[in-house]
Amino acid sequence: MFTVMDKLRLPADLGKAIAQYREAHKLSAVAVASKAGRSRTVLHKLERGEDVTVASLFNILRAMGLCLGLQKAGMPTLEEMQQRFADDGDDAGGGHAA
Repeated sequence: MFTVMDKLRLPADLGKAIAQYREAHKLSAVAVASKAGRSRTVLHKLERGEDVTVASLFNILRAMGLCLGLQKAGMPTLEEMQQRFADDGDDAGGGHAA
């Protein structure tokens, strides 16, 4: 099931949301990149939260039938902070042998 965080605060958040949307809607990377006029490499960089041009971002979003909206950020909620650091807690010396 596809879910998106309420607020995307970092490039990695946006990239993860784009990747989740693409996969949930069974859009192949090749098809999206081709429709956007960009390479798969650019799409994958975006999905990893790496730097791409603003034009590439909007071309990829448009190819997926998506757009961006702006809203005042404010402070992260407790829930957002718990989500952000939930994965980090798994690596915090939980006594698991490597």
